[in-house]
Amino acid sequence: MIKVGLTGNIGSGKSTVSRVFETLGVPVFHADSEAKKFLDQEDVQDSLIKEFGSEIFEDRVINRKKLARLVFNDKQALEFLNSLIHPLVRKDFETWTIVNSEAPYIIQEAAILFESGFYKMFDKVITVGSLQELAVARVMARDGVSEKDVLLRMNNQWSSEKKEELSDFVVYNDGSKLIIPQVLEIHRRLIELDRLL
Repeated sequence: MIKVGLTGNIGSGKSTVSRVFETLGVPVFHADSEAKKFLDQEDVQDSLIKEFGSEIFEDRVINRKKLARLVFNDKQALEFLNSLIHPLVRKDFETWTIVNSEAPYIIQEAAILFESGFYKMFDKVITVGSLQELAVARVMARDGVSEKDVLLRMNNQWSSEKKEELSDFVVYNDGSKLIIPQVLEIHRRLIELDRLL
């Protein structure tokens, strides 16, 4: 089984691309969605209160917008949050991989695959590339946030160009090419690679 990482900056269209792979029957682990689930764990919340205080909570529930504003404005705060969540996500992914071990290849979708060093766990990496202006507009429309908020998040990510250089495959989601034919070609090549192994 081949382990594939799927990444791209915020607003690049990772979720759209991962849905195409899922339609092809490929198991996809959504690391960012799984990470959010861990924020509801009591031990994680206790650690967050100790580090950041109770201001990030409203009615005993984490206010994700407040937490995002805090960590994307403070590198140390972001590092602390990642040090708390990443080991839990990694363990969850390892269990999920065993469950899906019969598939020719599996994908983990994660925004900061390179930045976290997780890319080293994968046999192949796909980056979804998009123009920054287009990505910013997508996130503003999707999340109802300001351009400044989107750029703050982007500042904590490597450039799309750097990720593309280090990737085995790139899916361009900037309107220059159709997504489905690009995904089908990558799928064909990964299935072929699995047969050779």
